[in-house]
Amino acid sequence: MVATPSVLIVDPSEETREVLKTALERRGVRTLSAGHIRPALRMMKEHNPDLVVLDAEASGDAPDAACSLLSREKPPPLPRIVVLGSFRRPPPSGEGCDFVAKPYHYGPLIRRIEELLTAVGCGPRSA
Repeated sequence: MVATPSVLIVDPSEETREVLKTALERRGVRTLSAGHIRPALRMMKEHNPDLVVLDAEASGDAPDAACSLLSREKPPPLPRIVVLGSFRRPPPSGEGCDFVAKPYHYGPLIRRIEELLTAVGCGPRSA
């Protein structure tokens, strides 16, 4: 039996959280969501999601600093982290963090999430 993949969505926009939640759950992905970084850190420790989608605004930090914060606060195993943010040049992906520039479109973001879930061995089921 294959485990259901899980994604924690951390975004100050309730609308964004709801759109991502609906799209991912239609693909068989279990979702958790938080509007800010502190509740998200508790959820990460409690639920061990496979992937975190983090809007850098939710942490109040620059995108690369937001990724570092999550990596520091969560004991291993660390989930893959997708940081959504505004930056002149995206920081290099690595150390479990990928960066997606704002503004973004939901379709490509959902596909990137699916690719990353597959890469960590827990891809979503076909809808």
